[in-house]
Amino acid sequence: MAGPTTPKPTDPANTAVRQLVELALADATAGWSMGTIGAIAEFVRAPDEPASRGPNSVVTARGGIRLVLPDDVEAVAYETPAGPGSHWNHAVAFCLSAATARRETRTVLTELGPDTGALRPQDLPGVLFDLGLGTPTVDACVRTTDPELLAALRAAAGRPLFETGAPAALARHSPHRVFLTACGRVEVFTPIPAPNGRSPDGPHTHLLPHLLRAGRTHPATAPIPDGLVPCAHLHPAHPAVDGAGRPVPFDHRRHAAFQRLLATFGDPVQGAIKAAAVAAVRAGEGPDGALVPSDPPGRAALTVALRQLAHTDGPSPALGAWRRRHAPTPDLLDPDGDRDAR
Repeated sequence: MAGPTTPKPTDPANTAVRQLVELALADATAGWSMGTIGAIAEFVRAPDEPASRGPNSVVTARGGIRLVLPDDVEAVAYETPAGPGSHWNHAVAFCLSAATARRETRTVLTELGPDTGALRPQDLPGVLFDLGLGTPTVDACVRTTDPELLAALRAAAGRPLFETGAPAALARHSPHRVFLTACGRVEVFTPIPAPNGRSPDGPHTHLLPHLLRAGRTHPATAPIPDGLVPCAHLHPAHPAVDGAGRPVPFDHRRHAAFQRLLATFGDPVQGAIKAAAVAAVRAGEGPDGALVPSDPPGRAALTVALRQLAHTDGPSPALGAWRRRHAPTPDLLDPDGDRDAR
């Protein structure tokens, strides 16, 4: 008779990641996204918005998310400068090896059949279509039961999306958007805005062909370890803007909360760069003679440190000198826009 099996030891890092996810799913001020640069689906909710919680999921009338994290997922917390002023974005990326993260990478509009994984029971009859964007880490899809849109998408199937009339039909009928990665799915039920229109507050998607052409899975300023790619992002509440991206009085508690995430899940090299810059400015030292990082993540960390000091400490001659000397070049700014201006 076989003896008792020895339970596998618990991975502390994996446990910390899953605890973070559970806390964030319960936090109405946290946002989420899945996708890649140029094609992304975002899920956010208002603090007073009715929401249904399921296993690793949250759903509202406007959208939802389900996270299914593989055991080898790695969390990477980071900050990147955004815009020409004093703003920055922050996020926790849930990363996998490029091989584990890879999706179907379809390059033509493709009917996938009924969406059996829909977040809401009433959406289970919907038919899923992969838009064929060729993105390696996300299948960007739409779901519909509308007969007219079904006919239009089936007529365009087998061809690249932008060589057909499908984009106009999608804008007219505004189907659900369903973005699938190796870490789960985000669904968006809100209307697609008119051309040149503003994305609605709350869950929404971006499809920007000019950014897709770069073929990047994440900004060069994000310190994602070699061999890994992000498959989902958590966007905790920002200390300087509200959920709609409007400036608010600086919230020191929110700032401190994300600094703790950086201490747990962040890149220690970036942490050291930030700490050195903060110490120098607070000591009244100028930027002359300081060791300045040359890599994009390091330069981004320095820029963010100086922007945050403007909020935490206020203006000073030393900070002014540092910011003039190390004004960010355009390549340091988030290529996907102001991610925290939801």
